[in-house]
Amino acid sequence: MRMGCSGPRTCPAQPPNNRPVPAPRPGTSRAASDKGGVVSDPGAAGADLALVNAARSGDREAMATLLTRYQAKIFGLCFRMVRHREKAADLAQDSLVKLIQNLDRFDGRAQFGTWAYRIATNVCISHLRAEKLRRHPSLDAPRKGGKSPNTDETRIGSSLEQRREPGAGGRVEGDEDRQRLLEALDRLDEEQRAILLLRDNRGLDYDQIAEVLGVPTGTVKSRLFRARSALREAIENQDEGAA
Repeated sequence: MRMGCSGPRTCPAQPPNNRPVPAPRPGTSRAASDKGGVVSDPGAAGADLALVNAARSGDREAMATLLTRYQAKIFGLCFRMVRHREKAADLAQDSLVKLIQNLDRFDGRAQFGTWAYRIATNVCISHLRAEKLRRHPSLDAPRKGGKSPNTDETRIGSSLEQRREPGAGGRVEGDEDRQRLLEALDRLDEEQRAILLLRDNRGLDYDQIAEVLGVPTGTVKSRLFRARSALREAIENQDEGAA
């Protein structure tokens, strides 16, 4: 993976500006889950803000530390979105570059990790939309017993892991069920795939997902419901095709 602060694409000579980000107000930090969430505690959020402010002041070591804290999580999200290691590495790299280029726009109202996820999610969605235009039949045509896209990566454990609440498909058990789930996810549109992964794989709560996607919390709930319904339908179609 070509990530980190080691090349001309990742670290600018100077960060965008040195405008400090205000510390979060008491009670505004939200703890994330233990499955790759945004941050683990308010102290981590405060450490992120300190790194952001130092990076804006020209501290390259602070910039490198900030990228190191999130590069694995960003890669994990990208990998689960595209299920292809090389593509995920490129998308994660692009996300980190955008993070650096837009650091001056981070205002501290959301957790830094949530803001970073928003950048990565948008990068992945844009990539998937462009890929869908190039390979429309392979993503939308009905498949019966055929291989899913990115077949060379389907053996990798890139499923939703353990679902956090009852939903379409139920609890994933075994390689065969994970494969079915992955193929069903491939049939969803980019935004449905993203919201399911943010909730069930990355463990973000509704408010955090709303910040990532830039929509109201109520919209997150309705989109998540529709995404689960679409996933359930995709799995049922698989079962009918196999019958």
